[in-house]
Amino acid sequence: MQGLRKERIRFSIYILGSIMLIIIGILISIHTGYLDIPISRMIATFLGKGTSADILTIFEFRLPRIVIALLVGMGIAISGTILQSISKNPLADPGVLGINAGAGFAIVTYTFFIQGLIFAGSPLSVFVMPLIALLGALFAAGIIYLLAWRKGSLSPTRMLLVGIGVNAAFGAAITVIQLKMEPTDFMKTVVWLSRSIWSSSWTMIFALLPWLLLFIPLAFYKSRVLDILSLNEITAIGVGISLNKERRNLLLIAVLLAGACVAVGGGITFLGLVAPHIARRLVGSWHQRILPLSACIGALLVLFADILGRIVMSPAELPVGIILSMIGAPYFIYLLLKTK
Repeated sequence: MQGLRKERIRFSIYILGSIMLIIIGILISIHTGYLDIPISRMIATFLGKGTSADILTIFEFRLPRIVIALLVGMGIAISGTILQSISKNPLADPGVLGINAGAGFAIVTYTFFIQGLIFAGSPLSVFVMPLIALLGALFAAGIIYLLAWRKGSLSPTRMLLVGIGVNAAFGAAITVIQLKMEPTDFMKTVVWLSRSIWSSSWTMIFALLPWLLLFIPLAFYKSRVLDILSLNEITAIGVGISLNKERRNLLLIAVLLAGACVAVGGGITFLGLVAPHIARRLVGSWHQRILPLSACIGALLVLFADILGRIVMSPAELPVGIILSMIGAPYFIYLLLKTK
């Protein structure tokens, strides 16, 4: 009992610490940019006494960017946690497995075919983008699932190898479609594929939020199932779990979360790999703790990656995805060498 109490206290400390770091990151992010906003002016703006320039900068440019960073970080981190658990593969990640690339292919194809139409420039298009991305992500996941299925179960090694192949195939298809685009549409997709969140808006937040509000609680609800799936198959069947059915359901949740996040944040790679690993090292293998801590860590990583991207090459900006890839790629190689 005392051991469990210590674990709860440690988990609470990590969660509170992550939240405090997120709050600090939010303040730094509001302050940092082409126009520096001191704390005093920041407080005055939130109290309704700020200048029109500060109100515009904070509420129309920086806050939407911060909220998108937090939401995308949470969604992709939880998606990566689920994928690693159901595949029993520590290298699983929505970006590595090709799910992000499938969503990206759908978005680029959609942009190519609706170019020049009135609907393309309407606010409604922002709400359609997550649906298009989800279709692409589901298509990629379906290919991976079918090709990785072996002897009645998912093969972790085949899942990784098939995912890498699917990722490469969709990446090539995206390039072909981009070469046929009009210059303006081409530049839009280049910015989006660079995994930059600089053009975030409240409309994009409202388009993403319903998907996260629906599927993140559902992922938390399935945390006990994830614990059982992490055991051997005989034990899981013995406690009455339908392995294939639960894996399909959880895969669907992971794909839908990743697809919705990709629609507004681009194909951020390695975030779904790194955040769950950090969470497991801190709180162990219990998914009721891994999922919320992984979400906090994912949000924290994207937020500070965005801040670093604005500072490193100021006044130019590095996309969030590049910063995260610089962190995640070496860690992926380390895991690849370590994994048997």
